[in-house]
Amino acid sequence: MDQELQGRTAVVTGASRGIGLAVVAALTGAGATVVAGSRSTSPELDALTGTGRVTWVRGDLTEAGAADHLVDGLDRVDILVNNVGAAPVRLGGFASIGDADWSRSFELNVLTAVRATRAVFPLMLAAGRGSVVTVGSINARLPDPVVLDYSVGKAALVAFSKGLSKELGPHGVRVNTVSPGPVETDLWLGGGGVAETLSAGSGLEPADVVAQARAEAATGRFSTPEEVADAVLFLVSDRAANITGSDLVLDGGYLPTW
Repeated sequence: MDQELQGRTAVVTGASRGIGLAVVAALTGAGATVVAGSRSTSPELDALTGTGRVTWVRGDLTEAGAADHLVDGLDRVDILVNNVGAAPVRLGGFASIGDADWSRSFELNVLTAVRATRAVFPLMLAAGRGSVVTVGSINARLPDPVVLDYSVGKAALVAFSKGLSKELGPHGVRVNTVSPGPVETDLWLGGGGVAETLSAGSGLEPADVVAQARAEAATGRFSTPEEVADAVLFLVSDRAANITGSDLVLDGGYLPTW
């Protein structure tokens, strides 16, 4: 296997399942040593920890100080992948989203990435190199009323990353985003996920909700976590050495415009 990231240290948030777990696997497969942060672990993450290439750090990035624990004892961080996020379905639309909902959404989808990025910031500046990739969503460009606060949060993430790329580019640090469409993860397909929640409000079976969503993609399917991880792997590698401030869309042609 290609070891293009041999000797590099990566931090991945939201690492216990879905896209985050796939990113941890891809990074270690490319030779990196990974600090995997999440509120809880999983059998799959435990298996990766058992390889000796992954260290799990328990933490909730909505809590003050949790991000600093991710870098405790590290003298360098070459790669940061921000993956924490949640997309609660709002069947009642805008009127059903209270102040507490907006605050919680912003905390989960924006401030977690801001805090993790702030934690690695001094180490990357001192090294004069680094790569930050944040997992966004096509909902940043295609906001949907049933996930309105999530869409707004993801749009803020893309803007945050674009602005930060301009500040950090002259210091050798690249900042990019990856924006998937629907992905085959629990967020969509799990119990209490988007498909199940939408089905409760529409009278459709969850499988029918998924089929409709798949049909909206030009490819007729969702992306896989591994495909998103491959996009992240490209952006953090030297193959993307002059790419910064970019948003890489991975949606199977879901977006109707370019």
